[in-house]
Amino acid sequence: MLKIGLTGGIGTGKSSVSSLFHEWGAYIFDADSVAKSILDTNGTAQSELIAEFGTDVLGGDNKIDKAKLAKIAFQDEDHQQRLNTIVHPYVFNEIDSAFDTILATGKHDVFVVDAALIYESGAYTHMDYVLVVTSHLKIRTERVMTRGDLDRDQFFQRLELQWPDKDKVHMADFVIHNNGTKEQLETEAKKIYDRLG
Repeated sequence: MLKIGLTGGIGTGKSSVSSLFHEWGAYIFDADSVAKSILDTNGTAQSELIAEFGTDVLGGDNKIDKAKLAKIAFQDEDHQQRLNTIVHPYVFNEIDSAFDTILATGKHDVFVVDAALIYESGAYTHMDYVLVVTSHLKIRTERVMTRGDLDRDQFFQRLELQWPDKDKVHMADFVIHNNGTKEQLETEAKKIYDRLG
């Protein structure tokens, strides 16, 4: 079973490619969702985050408030690095565990780690191949503004904290330039998926 890293900056269409791969039979490990789940359920990780960032990250229920944590963590590179140093090892453990479980079922030929920070976290060194989805900044901005979950300033702030697309593209094994229609994206994704299968 191949272990594929799937990454792309915010608004590039990474999630769309992930959905297509899932449709075609890949197992998708959603690293970003797993990281959020760790914040909710892993007491050790929660304690480490409180020790690092203080009680400002807690909500009224004395649990980690993701919005407050994001506000602190995304303010600069140093804070994001401190957050990632705590959370990533837990995510890596979950990836290894899930991979072994899925491998044992024999049902999938491709195991995809869908993660925004494949390169930033160092996870790419554990993958057989890495696929980067990229897009023109103007198109990415429009997509994110249309979704409405971040405002313009938040979008550019997060963009600043991710590796530039050109660096990811340079290191990638496969690249999809998602600047056209959904149909074009599907065609490009299928070409790559068929090569992996």
